[in-house]
Amino acid sequence: MSHLQSVLDQATDARDVPFVVAMTANARGVTFSGAAGDAREGLTASEDTAFRIFSMTKAVGSVAAMILIDRGTIGMDTPVAEILPAWNDLRVLDGFDGNEPVLRAPKTHATLRHLATHTSGMEYEFWNPDVPKYMELTGHPTVLSGLKSSLMYPLTTDPGTRWGYGPSIDWLGQVVEAVDGRRIDAFCRQEILEPLGMNDTAFDPDRLADRLSAVAMRGEDGEFRPHNLAPPADPEFYGMGHALYSTAPDYLRFLRMVLNRGQLDGNRILSEHALDAMVSDQMNGLTFQPMQSVAPLVSADVEFPQGSTHSFAFLRNETDIPGMRSAGSLSWAGVCNTHYWIDPSRDLAAVIMTQSLPFLEPRFLKTYQAYEQAVYAGL
Repeated sequence: MSHLQSVLDQATDARDVPFVVAMTANARGVTFSGAAGDAREGLTASEDTAFRIFSMTKAVGSVAAMILIDRGTIGMDTPVAEILPAWNDLRVLDGFDGNEPVLRAPKTHATLRHLATHTSGMEYEFWNPDVPKYMELTGHPTVLSGLKSSLMYPLTTDPGTRWGYGPSIDWLGQVVEAVDGRRIDAFCRQEILEPLGMNDTAFDPDRLADRLSAVAMRGEDGEFRPHNLAPPADPEFYGMGHALYSTAPDYLRFLRMVLNRGQLDGNRILSEHALDAMVSDQMNGLTFQPMQSVAPLVSADVEFPQGSTHSFAFLRNETDIPGMRSAGSLSWAGVCNTHYWIDPSRDLAAVIMTQSLPFLEPRFLKTYQAYEQAVYAGL
């Protein structure tokens, strides 16, 4: 596995990443673990390094909802407003009349499937220029404020009509709370994290503070500088789109649960039937749409192979990528460049994690691709 470690060493030596931790596994266990660089001043990167995983939280939130679907208490096509009546207060933003937002009632009803596949009509301010304009004009808080009122983003399209990346999984977490009665952090701890032995995954970073890495943003001169970005402390609600902190080995246990068809080390959290539904295309004929960034300091544009879809928890590649992941592979990432993929047909799960911005900037993407190619070359 020295070829994998070489990719990590070369990336940090070239300052393509500030530091990096990467691991691979199959259903039976870990097959590679490596790290390079300093996670923060005075802290060498290692397996124990803790990360703000941001949108890698989303798959955990989707699994939480899938657990309730598996138990028959809700369904993928349950209307959101049937559980959370506040959804009925949302309107579609149809542009602006001067400085006045033009809002209308949605023409379709949002379901839990729409939330899970990012086809609910809700988009973050980083991906649709109308949303930050709306927020500026109305004073609407970002979902990263942790305020309950922040959930009430306007819709940008009618539910079920287009891919659009936004706070949908935060709403899905609220559905789980409303149906189950436990707060979402307690539900996830008791139903997912503890059964899977994910002891280093937490909503509160305090117990990981001695191992928590620093975030760096690349400046116009190409150099990394410290940048303060983290999920909100003591929020009014835990957003299942962004709230978790974790480590590479812990998240790999979550991915291995998928490879093991809903269970790990004898602890089953999903039936095989539910697992199959969760990893299947659930977009009802829609496909992933390239994401054009309106905040280039935060993220580059995001593209995947044409025809990519979304399951109930993951982006799905529907075609093979030569020398890399297979058709049916599942993936996503967190904004500070924590990434994972699962390739069930090759019995493979992998993570590559740092803490840098912009998301998927060309130099990070080069590292990610080199790592993935090296992983497959070694199989």
